[in-house]
Amino acid sequence: MQFKAKKPRKVMINLTSLIDVLFLLLIFFMVSSTFLEQPGIKLELPQAQSAVVVEQKDHTLFVDKEGKLFLNTDEVSTDDLEALLRKALPEMTDGALVLKADQEVSHGIVVKLMDIAKKSGIKKLVIGTKLEK
Repeated sequence: MQFKAKKPRKVMINLTSLIDVLFLLLIFFMVSSTFLEQPGIKLELPQAQSAVVVEQKDHTLFVDKEGKLFLNTDEVSTDDLEALLRKALPEMTDGALVLKADQEVSHGIVVKLMDIAKKSGIKKLVIGTKLEK
């Protein structure tokens, strides 16, 4: 009796399903991650013990040490601020504006900006602070 010599089987690992799982995990982590982007305006925010971390809103008004105003990343003047806020109001979530003023800015300037925001129709004004360590 003659037997045919069987060829030894090559052992192979099918990587297709593993690659699919890795891509799904990658997509899951990319979608569920939150990236906060802060504009490049140097501010030293005042500290508060009762500060609460909230999500970044769509529109932020920055006031630096010199009193320059920035609506998001665009520099604006006090005279144009009310018109710009009225124009941006439909885009704001819940009519909310975040006001971040440097701790060295005069209290009078901050109150004036709060008044302008109120006159322009802003319903909710969030004052930006940092958590005291």
